[in-house]
Amino acid sequence: MSEVITAAVIQQAIPGNSKTENLAITCDYIRDAAEQGAELVVLQELHATQYFCQVEDTGNFDLAEDIDGPTAEIVADIAAELDIVIVMSGFERRAAGLYHNTAQVFDGERGRAGIFRKMHIPDDPGFYEKFYFTPGDGNTDSLNGFRPVQTRLGKLGVLVCWDQWYPEAARLMALAGADMLIYPTAIGWDPNDDEDEQARQRDSWITIQRSHAIANGLPVLVANRTGFEASPSTSDDGIEFWGSSFIAGPQGEFLLAPNIEAQGAFCAEVSLQRSESVRRIWPFMRDRRVDAYGNLTRRWLDNNE
Repeated sequence: MSEVITAAVIQQAIPGNSKTENLAITCDYIRDAAEQGAELVVLQELHATQYFCQVEDTGNFDLAEDIDGPTAEIVADIAAELDIVIVMSGFERRAAGLYHNTAQVFDGERGRAGIFRKMHIPDDPGFYEKFYFTPGDGNTDSLNGFRPVQTRLGKLGVLVCWDQWYPEAARLMALAGADMLIYPTAIGWDPNDDEDEQARQRDSWITIQRSHAIANGLPVLVANRTGFEASPSTSDDGIEFWGSSFIAGPQGEFLLAPNIEAQGAFCAEVSLQRSESVRRIWPFMRDRRVDAYGNLTRRWLDNNE
């Protein structure tokens, strides 16, 4: 494992559902990242199409692909051609009536190194993901659950979007030996919210992920889409995705600062050795009271318990 790697997050607006056109732009950004020296490239959530979860429509299941489908094949090919590690995200058809929001990791010429199926599935206005996605299989499946993916660059703790809000998910990846946390994302504003509320939401999103870096002493890489995507429903106003992709070090420091509207491949150098020195001065792993955390597996604690 290299002591320092150059990592890139891709931030892209998605103007339509033509996978061919969208992937052509994505591949251009990947090549640009490689020209900048990137060894690791992270793509945003569901990058091949617009964010179809704004509505519940059974026709959208036609957008799903098998795990080895054409989108994965294109990404695997460019990872092999450039001999870089790429984290992609897609809509997986696992079986009839069984679909996942699935990240895949391709390790250059070595091919697929592993997958992660999104564990936390939201269901909110404009984000109707429970209609489409089955949660990941948890720790019953060696390919899934909160287990990092081993690559030549280290162990990648890949999580997806809504997973990024949960400290439990980040901690379990860290406990399993992740060298960094990676979040492909599609999140944005409701246009009906005022500017103050929009700012609070974006700041909360950045803060929670930086806190995962601090609490676990790990770098965090976040790739989010940008731009406006209209809702297919005439009664809804669409989503303005807030971009703000960033890379943070193990003390939450920005190695790549967030930018709302920029598009392209954005790179930063990431030290994978700093986690050792940071954890020596902030030994959170040492001081965890694992004997007292049993109630974390409970949904709620009633007042009389």
